[in-house]
Amino acid sequence: MTSRFLKALSPLVRIMPEVKAPDREVSFREKFVWTAIILIIFLIMSHMPLYGVDKGVGTDYLWAMRVILASTRGTLMELGIGPIVTAGLVMQLLSGSKIISVDFGDPEDRALFTGGQKAIAMLMTAFQSIAYILGQAYGELDPTGAVVVFLQLFMSGLIVILMDELVQKGWGLGSGVSLFIMTNVAGQVMYNSLNFIDLETAAPPDYVPISGSDGTNLPKGIIAALFGNLLRWFGIGTTQGNVVDLSWFLVRNGYDPSVLSLSVTFIIFFAVIWMESVRVEIPLQYAKYRGMKARYPIKLLYTSNIPVILAQALYANILFFGQIIAGAFNPDGNNPFLSWLGVFEREEETGRMIATSGLAKYITPPQGVFRLIEEGMEGWVHILIYASLMILLCWGFSKIWVDISGIAPRDVSRQLLNSGYIIPGFRTSEKVLERLLERYIPVVAGLGGFLIGILAAAADIMGALASGTGILLMVSIIKQYYEQIAKEQLAGMGGEGVAGLLGII
Repeated sequence: MTSRFLKALSPLVRIMPEVKAPDREVSFREKFVWTAIILIIFLIMSHMPLYGVDKGVGTDYLWAMRVILASTRGTLMELGIGPIVTAGLVMQLLSGSKIISVDFGDPEDRALFTGGQKAIAMLMTAFQSIAYILGQAYGELDPTGAVVVFLQLFMSGLIVILMDELVQKGWGLGSGVSLFIMTNVAGQVMYNSLNFIDLETAAPPDYVPISGSDGTNLPKGIIAALFGNLLRWFGIGTTQGNVVDLSWFLVRNGYDPSVLSLSVTFIIFFAVIWMESVRVEIPLQYAKYRGMKARYPIKLLYTSNIPVILAQALYANILFFGQIIAGAFNPDGNNPFLSWLGVFEREEETGRMIATSGLAKYITPPQGVFRLIEEGMEGWVHILIYASLMILLCWGFSKIWVDISGIAPRDVSRQLLNSGYIIPGFRTSEKVLERLLERYIPVVAGLGGFLIGILAAAADIMGALASGTGILLMVSIIKQYYEQIAKEQLAGMGGEGVAGLLGII
């Protein structure tokens, strides 16, 4: 029976704009074109400034999560994918805690659940836009300016939701959320690697700077810095500074991109590739043609990167609303009830709100291990709490996602039989197949969520060329796109059995 909550959302679902699912088979080339168009629109929105605001004024509430949320300060992508993943998080928590009752085996219930998630995403877009304006994220705005900014943020949020829906409904490749995260993280990695515009102001203790400078004047991008130092060794560019000892680049000043952060990035890359390749394979046989055999892969990362995205979405919302609440009701940190959520101090230079105590401090993604070590015991406590919560949340969200996303044992067994596949040696019964899959799927999904939580926490703590979790997501998403492109090409070969199998893996 459909829950009252979903029924209450149904009127809003009916009036919302919708992207129709294709009523024909969409070719790979057409999917590629639509994906490219969506990506171009996203990039334009990420660089188009909001009308009527000065991004140098006000408070940057999302600074710690912008890479993950595909958000850019002061542009149409100010909120990024935050409302979408927050809506998914809310619906997961409601479904997982049985507050709402949904039969995911019923297509009508599942469609209503998806529509409700979209409606909540729109409500969250409006709510976060209003909170941003009231929280003076852009300074004090007059009534007209506030309305103009709200309309820009709301319409941009609607466009992002529709772009994600267009990709997910089969017109494009993958999902819009994954595409936007991958693009944003990749851009950050390239910037931290090749940034030759901003110059380093720090230097080794024994370094002799040129007159009028305190730093090495090497680019902040680590690859650009190494290349610039090599040119100085050959006598090119020495007017900007002297040659720097190579050991300095290992950690640099602990803040700028370094060889360590570059190495962490490569370690994450290969770790994710390895984890994506680990799987349990269930032998299959096509019922109509007994000689046709296949395998159903149950990957170690069975729920992919979804648990990490949802965990980061939860962190982002706690930090965002914690800053709003602290600024409005607890600016001096004198309210003990609100202080446990977080006490913040504002950096005037950057406009950032930095958590100094409370839950918000310990869920703020670490900005590198050296910054944490500088804090002494507080830094080690930060590491322990952040890592423990990340691992626990990824494990929990992985277990919940299996049940609500159509990849639970009951769903897979039904899809296998409907596609004409059976497991040799077992009766052709949905219940029999479900019991067999229950031996593997819940265990593998939980273990995968646990391990990806460890990897995400370690990546954030050690530091990388972008957010550690962002690098993890980028590599995972690139691997998914590679597999999906291969799957699309295989589907083009045709064949009834091939099409059936590709529909469930």
